[in-house]
Amino acid sequence: VGAGLFSVAGTLLLPGLAALVQDWRLLQGLGALMSGLLLLFWGFPALFPESPCWLLATGQVARARKILWRFAEASGVDPEDSSLEENSLATELAMLSAGSPQPRYHSLLGLLRTQVTWRNGLILGFSSLVGGGIRASFRRSLAPQVPTFYLPYFLEAGLEAAALVFLLLTADCCGRRPVLLLGTMVTGLASLLLLAGAQYLPGWTVLFLSVLGLLASRAVSALSSLFAAEVFPTVIRGAGLGLVLGAGFLGQAAGPLDTLHGRQGFFLQQVVFASLAVLALLCVLLLPESRSRGLPQSLQDADRLRRSPLLRGCPRQDHLPLLPPSNSCWAGHTPEQH
Repeated sequence: VGAGLFSVAGTLLLPGLAALVQDWRLLQGLGALMSGLLLLFWGFPALFPESPCWLLATGQVARARKILWRFAEASGVDPEDSSLEENSLATELAMLSAGSPQPRYHSLLGLLRTQVTWRNGLILGFSSLVGGGIRASFRRSLAPQVPTFYLPYFLEAGLEAAALVFLLLTADCCGRRPVLLLGTMVTGLASLLLLAGAQYLPGWTVLFLSVLGLLASRAVSALSSLFAAEVFPTVIRGAGLGLVLGAGFLGQAAGPLDTLHGRQGFFLQQVVFASLAVLALLCVLLLPESRSRGLPQSLQDADRLRRSPLLRGCPRQDHLPLLPPSNSCWAGHTPEQH
């Protein structure tokens, strides 16, 4: 969410920078130079150390111990002379190091051997694709209502900031899945209403539906990434998150395609994305709720994430259909408890 807000700030600053430079070649070179300088910092381990959680999950205990000790020393804590809890952690790390486990690296192909995780990743990638691609339909409907050149640009940046603030206020108290379900439902409903009645609705209604659809679609894209970071296990979290983000950028390719001169078939594109939004609404119901849960470390841990009812019921188990009965809420209970 913080990275999204920085992206909004860059979007708002870009027109001013373009007005100062006034040469798109110089502007492009300046942007590439600044990005390259920032990316160079990622190569310094002192500034951006590797994740100890990932190192421990993949069996690289020695490297994880060095980084954790560095964190402790930077916090002013002596790892060799600390509290009982920290000493127990040091003892556990020493025992793991003595075993000398071989590093266990994983790839996205490991998802093919899972029962639930691959489906969760597919649904989140699909929702990110729809959220990124359906924006072209809302921009197309918004353009006649807002003829000013800069106003739609700044409006979209403001809507992205509003979507991120909305997630900050709701995703933690209401849960990831209900908010994603709400955003997908609003996106699909706004798209269907514009598709069916854009020619008959008054201008203010079309403007309202376009703004609402852009807001909801941006919330869906951002929440899909957040959801993916909590559903994918630590051993492949980076690759899984990249897959979901890549699906979102692939969907955004519908925007430049729409602006091609003389291009036909926009109505068909709008129909396709509206239908995909309705399908994504049904798929979101299959996702587990990740709020207030520990992050899964291994593929087996991620496969234990099961769906739960939206409003009430067992919070950590799944007694809904489409999964084996052994995973239900009543599994492991005696007949008297039933």
